[in-house]
Amino acid sequence: MDFNQAFKKKYKKQKKKKSQLPFRLNILFIAVFLIFSLLIVQLGVVQILNGEEAQRQIDQTENTPTEKSVPRGKFYDSNYDLVVDNKAVKSITYTPPKNGDTADDKLKLAEDLASYITIYKEEEELEDAVTDRDKREYYYLENTEDIQDRLTEEELDLDPSERYQKELDAITEEEIENFDWNHDLLNVIAIRKELDEAQELSSHVVVNEGLTDEEYALVSEHLPQLNGIDAVIDWDREPAFGETFNSFLGGITSSDEGIPQDRSQFYLANGYKRNDRVGTSGLEEQYENVLRGRKEKVQYTTSTRGEVLSSDVVVEGQRGKDLTLTVDMEFQQAVDEIVQEELETAINNPANNNGYLEDALAVVMNPQTGDILAMSGSHYNREDKEYENQAYRTIYDAHEVGSSIKGATLLAGYQEGIVDIGSVLVDESLYIQSTPTFSSIGAAMGPIDDLTALEKSSNVYMGKIAIQMAGATYQRNEILHNFDYAAFDKLRSYYSQFGLGSSTGIDLPYEATGLAGSDVDQGNLLYMAIGQYDTYTTLQLAQYVSTIANDGYRMKPRLVNEIREPSGEEGVPGKVIESFEPEVMNKIDMDQKYIDRVQEGFRRVYTSGTARSYWSGIPYEVAGKTGTAERPQYNEDGDKIADTDNLTLVGYTPLEEPELAFAVIVPENGTEGETHKAHHEIGKRIVETYYDMQEEQSEEDEE
Repeated sequence: MDFNQAFKKKYKKQKKKKSQLPFRLNILFIAVFLIFSLLIVQLGVVQILNGEEAQRQIDQTENTPTEKSVPRGKFYDSNYDLVVDNKAVKSITYTPPKNGDTADDKLKLAEDLASYITIYKEEEELEDAVTDRDKREYYYLENTEDIQDRLTEEELDLDPSERYQKELDAITEEEIENFDWNHDLLNVIAIRKELDEAQELSSHVVVNEGLTDEEYALVSEHLPQLNGIDAVIDWDREPAFGETFNSFLGGITSSDEGIPQDRSQFYLANGYKRNDRVGTSGLEEQYENVLRGRKEKVQYTTSTRGEVLSSDVVVEGQRGKDLTLTVDMEFQQAVDEIVQEELETAINNPANNNGYLEDALAVVMNPQTGDILAMSGSHYNREDKEYENQAYRTIYDAHEVGSSIKGATLLAGYQEGIVDIGSVLVDESLYIQSTPTFSSIGAAMGPIDDLTALEKSSNVYMGKIAIQMAGATYQRNEILHNFDYAAFDKLRSYYSQFGLGSSTGIDLPYEATGLAGSDVDQGNLLYMAIGQYDTYTTLQLAQYVSTIANDGYRMKPRLVNEIREPSGEEGVPGKVIESFEPEVMNKIDMDQKYIDRVQEGFRRVYTSGTARSYWSGIPYEVAGKTGTAERPQYNEDGDKIADTDNLTLVGYTPLEEPELAFAVIVPENGTEGETHKAHHEIGKRIVETYYDMQEEQSEEDEE
């Protein structure tokens, strides 16, 4: 092939390729055109046919979680009888949208809601609920432009909160006084005030107390027109035994009160909302974390405008767990009745009616477990002439208890090596410079041993132990030479081993520990040794005698012994989650032979000693100690105007493996020989009642 032929052949191939290129580009352009056409058609479908749905999805900008409260756990007594239940209460609630409603919207909602309910039924109560500021805020909403025109340019430039206050201040007293604040309008304002308390997406109770069935039905019927309003079944605490034991069951806040302001940071940090109901005292507060339950968690889907579009429950709520008490409420009621009746008898006795006797207190516990069996206090309100159940005084009020604590003093003397089993000291009047004559009640007993000192309640025997504990030397009418003032703290240290002057450890949010005397005069050490210097509560006294009864083991007092799952069956507790074992707080630092010796002395107190005449007819074994502490009354000028005595009694039964220990304090009683010995009568009736109920229970178990 020559050159020309080769060139022509190559030229034909190139020409053929160039003719194919425009065709391929045309195909590509057509494909792109078709794709864009499809996109345009799809966009049209979205905008025209599905525009509303697409916009709703675009507006769904946030999923907001919130929580709803649940009923609290219940209380059962030691026999599993229901003590505190939850009572159903009809309620009207308000749940604001995301970011809240405007002031105008809430006013409109309040006006609509007011046509169906009256938030306060009593006119006076309604007027008290609506404050001057509430009226000014309403007046401002009705006359906003006019009031804003009254502000100066400087006031208009203030930050919103300061400017708003200036606007309210600009409303004159005359305008407020001359406005027609009729009942219907005040009702609207009161409702609006409740709406203002609500937080976004959090249910707030507008009204529950006094809400009638008719009002509840009307609101339920018109819920579609009342945005954010709901008619629900709320709950309230319902004690099954009236006032019995209420001092220790405690109280809770209302939904209006919410979490306590002084502890708001604590509660908020632990997942509470401001309107959550919490325990404020007693076991309701102590076991708040158990009783509160698990809130229902709800996921709200909201629009950019804050409107709730949908809601889903993401965590099911569960009411709080239940508590089983150590107390038998039937026995508690019986003890309450005994304490009040004996106080009433004492006050009506002319020898007791000195104008100062007002209280009788008793604590009963199991010395081997620390279980509280009853805590009772009766108070006579002299102004109203009524008897009031004030059992809380058994852990809050501290008194000088007298000779009841001599068991602890003698044990301290044993442990210090001051006396031993059978040691004899002379019971005689002691004359210490700058100290009143120190002696036992009645005639001097002369030489006596340790058992007689307890049996006959020798003040001098205990006083001489205190003198030797201080390393001092006694000489008639002189000061105590070489007196070591550290003896005050040393003796208190021994007492604290029994719970005297220290926390008992009871499962309550607060208990008093008594007061230590501040005048360290030498003679006061002797008075401290016989219970007439420092003060103690009735519970401390009960723990002290329980420790002696329990061979020196101090048990932690407790009111709750079980936590149980909520039960689906009415009035029946669920399965046990946690059972609390008895807890030993300490073993007193004293040899068992000395504890045995004091136990024998306590037995003699009831059989042949200071308690014999009051307890000789009882068919049960009882041991313990009596006490009398002088309690003079003084006027504002410091002049003594009357003599009174604090009467106390401690004891336990039976002697072996004791199952009941008690302490009784009747403060500021009369001092005459014919006074009603309320402390003995209370103690004796408690023991008799306990055994009677034990016998009845045994008979029922046999049937």
